Amino acid sequence: MPQQNWQPGKRVAIAGGGPAAVSTALAFIQRGYHVRIFERQAECRPIGGAVLLNIPVLAILRHYGMEMENVGSFTTTSFQNKKGLERAELPFNEEIERHMGIKGWQYGVLRSSVFQKMLDLLPPGVISNDHEVICYSEVPEQDCVEVRFRNGGSVTADILIGADGIRSNVSRQAFGDPKLFHAGVRVWLAWCDHIPGIPENYGVISHDRQYQASYFPMLHEGKPGFEWWIVESSWEGKPVPIDPQAYLANILKDWTQPLPRLLEATNFDTQVYRWEIINRTSMKKWSTGRIMCIGDAIQPVSPYAAYGLGMAIEDGYFLAKSLDGVNLRDSSAVNAGFEVFEKQRVEYVNHNMEFARFSGHVFHSLPWPVAKLRDWIFDYTPLLGNLLRKDYLKKAEEQTMNMKELHVI
Repeated sequence: MPQQNWQPGKRVAIAGGGPAAVSTALAFIQRGYHVRIFERQAECRPIGGAVLLNIPVLAILRHYGMEMENVGSFTTTSFQNKKGLERAELPFNEEIERHMGIKGWQYGVLRSSVFQKMLDLLPPGVISNDHEVICYSEVPEQDCVEVRFRNGGSVTADILIGADGIRSNVSRQAFGDPKLFHAGVRVWLAWCDHIPGIPENYGVISHDRQYQASYFPMLHEGKPGFEWWIVESSWEGKPVPIDPQAYLANILKDWTQPLPRLLEATNFDTQVYRWEIINRTSMKKWSTGRIMCIGDAIQPVSPYAAYGLGMAIEDGYFLAKSLDGVNLRDSSAVNAGFEVFEKQRVEYVNHNMEFARFSGHVFHSLPWPVAKLRDWIFDYTPLLGNLLRKDYLKKAEEQTMNMKELHVI
């Protein structure tokens, strides 16, 4: 394994090759550290379909060097019932727009598109494919950690970042059995090309008694299109429909347009991804010794408000920022940096993920009489808008205003 640019005190080993790992690598490289990503598969590739990225995540990607022109466009987010009655609209914050130099709040993107743009920013030689991290050993007398791979190889690093997904080997060794469980929801993620007549810069998150059905404009390889998704209740072992297109068309048959049109314009062989959501309980500690876990390797996972990819990208940025200038052989300095990171991220991430998980329960697990009352309240009172501003936007906006190094004014 090549060891050039692998200087003690600067060596960052990252398990996993997804967005959390690549964001971490980009952030550490910018700060002068030597980074190796170890991915178990033959190539780094994203899983999943469309997601939403908000302003702070876009500002981080811009900071890494990503051009914003072909990422997407600002979108007004409307929360509605299935008949098109608006329940709430996610407000823009003019102060954040001005300071970040980015309009709006949420942007629709395909995971594959934005992840490829991230990969393109990495210098050659950072990624070692076919290297699955299976375990590690901290070596206190040498101020380092030995990382071992399934292929029999090993590497010595100063710190190890576990970004190897929900079934992380690093996280399991560091914190024990995560006791993963089915989160009770299934997501159908899809996208299609642009359809004339559908308003631009406008996205809808809508619900009926059982389902969430939503759509957002996006760019795919520089061309306009739409991402759309359906969330339904699920459980371990729930049968998969033989004909997903007919199954989803039946769900959307009484839904207001344009969702039925989007389904008709979608190639179900290449543009639809089914995701059974597996979860873990919230952790209060993400590090131990020279090991830090981030992204799906440690976070409670919920797609309900499309947080996961953005949270993973943020984790990498904030972790490198917390260790900026630190000699990574200095265990006291490393632990102090880890503490700074955890104070910034753990409570914030857990709050957002738990709110998303709570939302999934409210919309998909309530019995019929309670669900009917829920819908009446959301249709005719400001409760939903108040919850979004208090439990989703408030903390995210506070974090964004504190990221002063990314402000343009």
